[in-house]
Amino acid sequence: MNADDRALYGDITRKGLWENNTALVQLLGLCPLLAVSTSFVNAVSLSLATVLVMALSGGTVAALRTLIPHEIRIPVFILIIAALVTCLDLAFNAWLHDLYLVLGIFIPLIVTNCIVLARVEAFAAKNSPLAAAWDGAAMGVGLLWVLALLGSLRELVGAGTLFGGIDMVIPGAHALQVFGEHYRGLLIAILPPGAFIFLGLLVAARNAWVARAQARASRPPAAAVSA
Repeated sequence: MNADDRALYGDITRKGLWENNTALVQLLGLCPLLAVSTSFVNAVSLSLATVLVMALSGGTVAALRTLIPHEIRIPVFILIIAALVTCLDLAFNAWLHDLYLVLGIFIPLIVTNCIVLARVEAFAAKNSPLAAAWDGAAMGVGLLWVLALLGSLRELVGAGTLFGGIDMVIPGAHALQVFGEHYRGLLIAILPPGAFIFLGLLVAARNAWVARAQARASRPPAAAVSA
């Protein structure tokens, strides 16, 4: 990998994880972001499924982009995404059935998630398969860490636990009682309003971080000030 490739993949990773984060900057895919983030396990499980679909759909579309007529590109993109999501949905049903029942309709709804189609249309249809797959994975991981943090915060405040439902993924595992068995929890945290509140706090924290970093970068060096 030459210097140009490293710069390209570094830029894709930086934008996907932070600068152009789908959840905190673009505010896309809010339906699963808010509905499934009631616990860490649910949030991470759906996020990993989304990462896989985004990476595979991006690579597939990029590989076939010269064969897809421009006039019907959107229906074809959706068909490719739907095929991948169907395979993933069947895999969840077969191997993670309890988790499949909890996530319910939100696995098939990955097909209509605007994050997936947006990256396929904006990036995968114009770049190489490897770069497109990397972009899809980076954008998906950007969504994953936000969902994981949001799910952890809501579960901790709402139930006082962490990794609730982990036995659906790892049989025999148990949730971690962070605040003890007598903690009653704050119900609003695991209700829809709690999702909006915590997401708003995360967006505000990111904006404050970025504003502070820009302010530090715009300050003249100490030597220049003293001169």
